[in-house]
Amino acid sequence: MEPLMKGEAMSRVARREARYGFLFVLPWIIGFLAFTALPMAATFVFTFLNISLAEQEPLMFVGLANYQRLFADQQAWASLWVTARFALLWLPVVIALPFLLAVAVNSRYVRGTGLLRVLLFMPYVVPFVASALIWENMLVNDGWINTALRWLGVGGAPSWLNDPAWVIPGLVMIGLWGLGSGIIVNLAGLRGIPTELYDAARLDGAGWWRQLWHVTIPMMSPVIFYTMILAVVEVMQYFLIPLVLFDGSGDPGGATRFFNLYLYQTFFTYQEMSYGSTLAWLLFVITLVVTLVLFRLSRRWVHYTSER
Repeated sequence: MEPLMKGEAMSRVARREARYGFLFVLPWIIGFLAFTALPMAATFVFTFLNISLAEQEPLMFVGLANYQRLFADQQAWASLWVTARFALLWLPVVIALPFLLAVAVNSRYVRGTGLLRVLLFMPYVVPFVASALIWENMLVNDGWINTALRWLGVGGAPSWLNDPAWVIPGLVMIGLWGLGSGIIVNLAGLRGIPTELYDAARLDGAGWWRQLWHVTIPMMSPVIFYTMILAVVEVMQYFLIPLVLFDGSGDPGGATRFFNLYLYQTFFTYQEMSYGSTLAWLLFVITLVVTLVLFRLSRRWVHYTSER
């Protein structure tokens, strides 16, 4: 009888804790339903209507007309290709560089790591618009970057913001200004690697490179995978810098007309709500598919310490 009473008391405590837990997460649930789930459902409904703030024709059900327009829209696919080109250059940089900088800062031979962490993170807190305008002055033909290249003897410095062949590398350089958060995340992961693993590797005669390849990278693979997923989502939503620098015109030569910028203009500039929602759902599906593929492939190279 006594164990039964204890079990009933524990179940009452568990139910009370569950109620309190639900009350604590209730504001988030309400916010998610009101500002995420319901708007997503509404935009999906919009894709089958002809909603436009211009109200040129009465509201009506158009079926798959918006999707047919999407498949025939050359500008949409061209902007998607611009995003893919930028991603091919940006993703390796945004994943590898914070990791390498974190490894360098975490080295036992480096002094003043606290100050270095602050200096590396400080650019991240600068508003993106302000940093974009600063970099615009640095990347013009007579800016600091080209002046430094000429001083180093590099002839024919590129026109970073006016040449379609160089504008994507220029945007990547601007993005390097905000890598501080990735460095901090990688530093946290490096600090969590047991030092016994490095001691054992050194006893086996492993040098710095072998320790990096056989200890650091496998133990950091969950963090690298995490930064990869965030980078993919971020690059699919990339549009603020081109909007600020080029007023959303796509200059030079359409090289900066990113898909999310085209979506933004369709939705808010041209006020075509239904077609903008169709573009948004295409972006969502592409991001979801890429993320699922990455999760599937992660089974081959991501190693979690809890797994046996």
